[in-house]
Parts: sequence; structure tokens; C-alpha cells
Amino acid sequence: MSSFARRRAAGRDARAQLPRSAHADAPPAAGRHDPVALLEEQAATRVPDLVPVRHARMSVSPFTFYRGAALLMAADLARLPHSGITVQLCGDAHLTNFGMFGTPERRLVFDINDFDETLPGPFEWDVKRLAASFAVAGRHRGFSEDETRAAVTASVRGYREAMRAAAAATVLDAWYDHRDAGQVRRWLRDERRAGRAGSRELDRLDAAIAKARSRDRMKAFGKLVRLVDGRLRIVADPPLLVPVEDLTGGADETELMRRLLDEYRVTLPHLRHPLSEYTYRHMAHKVVGVGSVGTRAWVILLSGRDDRDPLLLQAKQAQASVLERFLGPSEYPSHGERVVRGQRLMQTASDIFLGWQQVTSFDGVKRDFYVRQLHDWKGGLDPEVMTPRGAALYAKICGETLARAHARSGDRVQIAGYLGAGTVFDDAVTAFAEAYADQNAQDYRAFTDAIASGRLAVSERA
Repeated sequence: MSSFARRRAAGRDARAQLPRSAHADAPPAAGRHDPVALLEEQAATRVPDLVPVRHARMSVSPFTFYRGAALLMAADLARLPHSGITVQLCGDAHLTNFGMFGTPERRLVFDINDFDETLPGPFEWDVKRLAASFAVAGRHRGFSEDETRAAVTASVRGYREAMRAAAAATVLDAWYDHRDAGQVRRWLRDERRAGRAGSRELDRLDAAIAKARSRDRMKAFGKLVRLVDGRLRIVADPPLLVPVEDLTGGADETELMRRLLDEYRVTLPHLRHPLSEYTYRHMAHKVVGVGSVGTRAWVILLSGRDDRDPLLLQAKQAQASVLERFLGPSEYPSHGERVVRGQRLMQTASDIFLGWQQVTSFDGVKRDFYVRQLHDWKGGLDPEVMTPRGAALYAKICGETLARAHARSGDRVQIAGYLGAGTVFDDAVTAFAEAYADQNAQDYRAFTDAIASGRLAVSERA
């Protein structure tokens, strides 16, 4: 028996540990955590003044709540049996963490774009997080049960079929497989010709591609930076954007930043890197995302040849993954390195400025950060305007994308052997996702009740 045949057989044998149909099981109600208490515990390590902003963003709907509730779902998944087949997990593979971005070769690709929670773990945890996000989103958009189920199933089927294709491919074809924006557009055009997509879906994709290409460093520079007394400065917009001098009492941070940038540069993938030609100019604290609100994030302004040659970097705090309390600690000494190593492994291509550093902040506390460009052709499809048919098409692409990431980081042949050619796994995870959407709705009600009672604070400016 060849090594590939043995790997496939090992996947089939893993069904004895956890049958595929068992993925339909929801976490038992008995002994479940208090969702509000878990969120309060998570808030303890975040900037206190920004925690109410996070609560406000999560309180908008069950869908925005789900985006910030990765810890709650990890705690639930940890109470279920698992397949024992390990990959590098994204850790928060909900549908808004997929999108388009520019590669170093200046191609626009579709891939996963958030790795704050990345850690090795059971492959199905990511699949269930993705599938449940479509179940929650479908309800949020007012889709029928059948329309929502179609999108959920499309995400799982897309994953299974792409993983089986990767297992059958040559080694390098599986490794290099990717989807750029042009390929996605051609596929969607073919779907329209076959009657499975309409002009609306293609038009929205074209709009998303155009918007992503426009979101480059110069647009971000024009939006965030002004010339003040002859010096480039990031403009204040508190509490969402606060210049560093407003946080440090006017202390000059220039020398500290030079040293930190030198330390960060050694983590970059090239010895002769463009960063060496840039000069530090200014920085500001920025509130980002939904789940990440309250962690520290900085926008760092650099200039190259002159003031018309800017670069904006984002240094984002990396805390312990929400998965670590259930799967064990990361092997890396820095959580910034954990994020970067996971991203480089799972993505088709990564930002050339992606690196990490440990920083002793102005309050004297050492924290981990990862660094990347603030905007580099980044964009995605807006779930708030998705049609049922568009959601199913998007779900398929997300499932395929997750499979490619897992195929690079885990044993694609073993996973394909476990999944099989039938729909048993698809049907089971779809049932799980629907049940978990019910659980998310209950947790959202508990969360909003805690806000109404005054237990949790919210900010009027989110």
C-alpha cells in the first residue's frame, strides 16, 4: 500500500473515533458556561475604555454578536468529541473573515484574512464556525429556512469537494492552488450562464473588486493624514483614532519607534526589505473590528522618498488565542509570531510587511503585536446586501478557500478519506449549524439583557 493510500485509509479509520453523522450533535445544555461571564472574563485583558465600544458593536444583531463570540463557540466545541485530525485552524472562520487582498505580485486574490485566533486543532472546528456563520447570517437577512440551509450546506459541500480535489491533485498543484479575483469572476459568469447566478451577483462582485483595488495606501493616507505645521500627522478622531501624543502627554516616541521598527524588520521574510528605506513619522491608536475591539492597535505612518511616498502600517495586539485554554498553549513564545506563522502557512500569499514584535508599551507592560499594511487592496462582499442565491455562491467559495488553507497545513489526503464522497458530513454539519444558530440567539438575548440591566456597559460611539 502506498503512503497516499495509507493516509486515505487513516482518514476512513478516524470515522470510528467520530462518525461523520455525529457532527450533527450540538453541545449538551448541562454544564454549559455563562456566555456573559466568559465575555466579561475576556474583557479583563482589554483597554477598559474600549470594552463598551466592543459591547455596542456586538449588540447590533445576533450576527454581529456571533462575530465577537469566538470564545463562546470554542468553549462549546471543546465539549464535543472531535475527529482527531489536526490542521492549522483559522480559529475564527466566520464569513466576514474571508475576502480579497493584494499579493506581493499585485494580484487580487480571495482568501482568509483574519488569523488572530489561529492555532493547531481539529479541522472540523473551522468548518463548523464557518457553517454556523451562514446560518446566523441567513436568519439575520430574513432568508427562508430552505434558503438559509442552502447557503450553509454550500459552505460544507464546497469544503468537502475542494478537499477531495486537493487530495487527488499532485503535491505542488495542491500547494499552489488559489483563487484570484479574475477566476472568481469567470466562475460566477459561468454560474450565471447555467442559471445558478444572476446579473445582480456578478454586478456586486465587480463592485467589490473595484472597491478593493481602490483601497490602497494612498486612499488611506488621504483619509487619515494631514500636514500640520509642516509635519505629517494622523488626524485625531477620538475614541476611535487617538494620536500617540494625546496618550503619552506629548512625550517624543520617535527613538522608541525606530528601535521597535528595527526589531520588527528582522521578522520580515526578506533580508533586503523595502522597510529599510522608510522613516518613522507618526502613530495613533485605532479601534478595529468587532471581536478585536479593546485590544491595542496602532496605525504607524512612515514615509519613503518624500511626503508623497507614504506607508501606513497597522500594529495589532496579539493575545492568547481563544482556542488555547481548550487545545493547549501555542508553541511560539510570542502571540504575534503565532499569528504570523499561522497566516503564512494558511494563506496563498501574504503581505510582505507581515511580521511581529514584542513591545513594552508606554504603561510599562510588555505586549505582543503583529504588523501588516493598513490597506492593501483589501475588500469583501457585504453580507448585509446578500441575496439568498448570492449567499449560497459566496458560501461555496468560502468553503473551498478554507479547504485550501487546511490542505496546506494538514494532511489533505487523510481529511478527504474521512469526509468521503457522499453527503453525510455535509448534512451533519448543516444540522449542527442550524442548532448553533439557535444557541447564538439565546446567548445574544442573555448579552442584551446584561446590557439592559447595567451589568455590561456600552458606548454611544461605536
